[in-house]
Amino acid sequence: MSQRASSGITAVLGPTNTGKTHLAVERLCAHSSGIMGFPLRLLAREVYDRVVRIKGEKQVGLITGEERILPPDARWLLCTAESMPTDRDVAFVGLDEAQLGIDAERGHVFTDRLLQARGREETMILGSESLKPIVRTLLPDAEIITRPRFSQLTYAGAKKLSRLPPRTAIVAFSAEHVYAVAEMLRRTRGGCAVVMGALSPATRNAQVAMYEAGEVDYLVATDAIGMGLNMDVGHVAFASLAKFDGKRQRRLHLAEMAQIAGRAGRHQRDGTFGVLAGGPDEAAFSEQEIERIEEHRFNPLDHLMWRNSDLDFGSLERLATSLEVKPDNPILRAAPEAIDLAVLRLLTRDRAVQDRARDPRMVKRLWAACGLPDFRKVGADHHARLVGQIFAFLSEGAGQIPAPWFAQQIARLDTVQGDVETIAARISEVRTWAYVAQRADWLADAPLWAERTRTLELKLSDALHARLTERFVDRRTSVLMKTVGHDPALLDVQVDADGRVLVDEEMIGTLSGFTFTPDAAARGKDHKRLLAAADLRLPKELARRAQKLAQSADGAFALVTEPGTPVRILWDRVEIAQLKPGKTLLAPRLALPPSISRLDPASRTLIEDRLDLWFDRTIAPRLAALGRIAAASTDPQTPASLRGILAQLAEHGGVLDRSGVDEALVSLDRSHRQALQRLGVTLGALDLFLPVLLKPEPTRLRLALWAVRKGQPMPPLPLPGLGLLDKPAPTLAEAALRAGFRRFGDQMLRVDLVERIARAAHDARGKERTTAVDPALAVSLGVGGATFARLMRALGFHPVGDAQANQWRWRGRPRRTRPPTPVNAAFAVLGQLKR
Repeated sequence: MSQRASSGITAVLGPTNTGKTHLAVERLCAHSSGIMGFPLRLLAREVYDRVVRIKGEKQVGLITGEERILPPDARWLLCTAESMPTDRDVAFVGLDEAQLGIDAERGHVFTDRLLQARGREETMILGSESLKPIVRTLLPDAEIITRPRFSQLTYAGAKKLSRLPPRTAIVAFSAEHVYAVAEMLRRTRGGCAVVMGALSPATRNAQVAMYEAGEVDYLVATDAIGMGLNMDVGHVAFASLAKFDGKRQRRLHLAEMAQIAGRAGRHQRDGTFGVLAGGPDEAAFSEQEIERIEEHRFNPLDHLMWRNSDLDFGSLERLATSLEVKPDNPILRAAPEAIDLAVLRLLTRDRAVQDRARDPRMVKRLWAACGLPDFRKVGADHHARLVGQIFAFLSEGAGQIPAPWFAQQIARLDTVQGDVETIAARISEVRTWAYVAQRADWLADAPLWAERTRTLELKLSDALHARLTERFVDRRTSVLMKTVGHDPALLDVQVDADGRVLVDEEMIGTLSGFTFTPDAAARGKDHKRLLAAADLRLPKELARRAQKLAQSADGAFALVTEPGTPVRILWDRVEIAQLKPGKTLLAPRLALPPSISRLDPASRTLIEDRLDLWFDRTIAPRLAALGRIAAASTDPQTPASLRGILAQLAEHGGVLDRSGVDEALVSLDRSHRQALQRLGVTLGALDLFLPVLLKPEPTRLRLALWAVRKGQPMPPLPLPGLGLLDKPAPTLAEAALRAGFRRFGDQMLRVDLVERIARAAHDARGKERTTAVDPALAVSLGVGGATFARLMRALGFHPVGDAQANQWRWRGRPRRTRPPTPVNAAFAVLGQLKR
């Protein structure tokens, strides 16, 4: 195997945090042109952004499998190792993480670049110190520079997740494990950023920016963090020390442990590493491993993976033979079967593929199609079906993938719905089509499709970042942990127009009226901390609200009378007080909630005075007639014979069964009756009542005050304007009695309508004892025959013969035999004395 001359080659070797990559970028920019290869698309993108800031975007290109930014005048290219152009004459070539030549899947690519990629003026190989004997053997003329680590790396032992210091990166080795750790951090520490090799650069950058800006103090990552991604990490905690390498679950090699642990510390600041306490048994370093990681002592590599890159496309058989060529250097070992070779072997068993790949051009096209990475991680068998479909398009007709078919693949992925796993899987598929779109001879308008796939990947990346943040970051807890510590006084509390209480623009609860409610998700210490912060910082806001309430117009208040609930007062649609029993029906007591009771005395007085004023100006006038009755009942100028009747009428809300005051009414002379009439009282045949209070709004207020008087919730209300209730439910029937209805069997009739029927009956009777009473009025009111008969009997009429003949004889209103009340007894005595 021939190798290029190795003059001008420098190998810069050493552990992490030695500035190797920074040095290489400086050398790249010092030359007139250059190419640099990296192990990860994310790292290539990071360095690309750095070089663009130095050279300008028109001079710098980015080439990865699924992304290509290549201005016409680009002189400096940043690439993944697989995408490094091999036909460009440039002054400088750099290869990062060259020790990955040991990797079973991709190692042969790094080995090939180490052996073949050369700059015209300078070539720089970056890697760990374990690569030194390989460089000396394969590149004997190379200058080897060993760089020491800038800072000290120390083992810090096992720590529980809740005890990890800020600026910690927790490393796990599967997406499931990453998500599980991230979820625990969200619950206990307010959340974290998530970094995995499968993330798009946009998502990764957004997550890292959140971490670097201090929005979260923790980072959960896969081993991609070990590949030179530069972040401010002080401690690295291993969630496990085993990973699945594509073939089996195995313990990390010492070099892999060191590569990851070495991300702790930055420049001159020391770093620490350790494991999560309570992890599986394998998540524990041996004493020897700890010592060698701290001292950066590792076994030197004794081989690299190699695969022949000088391929023969003469036929499928000759291609297979060239891929099986063995290396002639003992340091180089034949690479295990990679995914591209596995797919090729599967497809060449297909007769249709054999028929299509009969000439060198088609064999080369087939091999290019097999190079499509398995971004979806579905395995060779499943991946081979997709590659076979693509090759079928490339080997027929115009030799291009049909635009409608390709557009359909893109369209089905163009949705941001779904959870983290769903969107991440969708991005993996988009990466597949982005890779396809970078092949200019595979699509008729490749630049168009490259732009569309890039746009879609960015769109999905934004959605994935949002889902990751939503799922794994509790900004409220994060703010509390970062800003508050143990002193709630440090909180900067604000209240927005919607009542949301904010700390650093993160909601910690709501302020409804004068009541602070912590966020429902807060638990334990967070809940107590939020209450403490509110008690300390909200009094000024509460005092301001008290002043605002005192200055509010009457329309800002409302009396709520929902059946089954306490009667209460709202201010701006928020409960501000409940009504409780007072000295009289018309004078209920205001019960303020605890949140208002805890206000300073001045604020409480403002609120109480304003509510009293509102009640006097709004509720009392609607019951003015009842108020006059109550006032007259206590006025010394009112005759004693009237005060007792008026007191009972007022206490019963303006409707009183006449039988309860019959004896008192007997003692009244004409002037007394006229006085009752002047107060608006109707002396009905069966009831005393004030017609004005039977209207819907006064009825609602009377029932509300009656419920308050009895310490009961608001009862149901008869429908406004309804004068007859047919078979009412027990609760409605009880309320209707208080509202001014009288029961007659299954039906209830409002007392003013009872009086209309009574007067019509007496008008028909005249001076006769027996008369025919027309039931037309009762029927027009909806009164049934049985109800009419009961009503007539209650009025003192009795049917003559068959009740259907409507002949009724007046016998006088029946007096009820019931024990006299004290008031009635007193009025009876007064009547006898008067007579």
